[in-house]
Amino acid sequence: MSKFLFFILIVCQPLIAAIDTYQFNDPTQEKIYHALIEELRCLVCQNNNLADSNADLAKDLRRKTYKMVSSGKSHDEVIDFMVSRYGEFVLYKPLKSGKTLILWVFPLVLLIAAFAFLFWFIKNQPKTTVNLSQKSKQRAKDLLSKG
Repeated sequence: MSKFLFFILIVCQPLIAAIDTYQFNDPTQEKIYHALIEELRCLVCQNNNLADSNADLAKDLRRKTYKMVSSGKSHDEVIDFMVSRYGEFVLYKPLKSGKTLILWVFPLVLLIAAFAFLFWFIKNQPKTTVNLSQKSKQRAKDLLSKG
């Protein structure tokens, strides 16, 4: 029985991990905080936002976000701070800038160029004609009429 209890405690240990709880004086600040931690990416996990990550860096970023929001910083000010400190990778929705425009437009331009090249290549294929004898032409007509 004690081995079973020990096993259950070991297996369930991650389930009883500490959860960050922050108190806000203003419900608007709480909404801003929750929106930010959903919007900011964990730099360690990379596919989780700050709300879903238990990495130490995510905990630190949640704490920093809480301090900034509770001190009166706006959503945009917190985003600007995080981007200036960690780069645009911290955002799930990248800012609309020249770099991201290239990332969105380049594949489309490449696809159009590939279709243009394919069209040009097919159009400029040499036309070949096959000279068939009268006997071969008659045989082809006979085969087509039977089918």
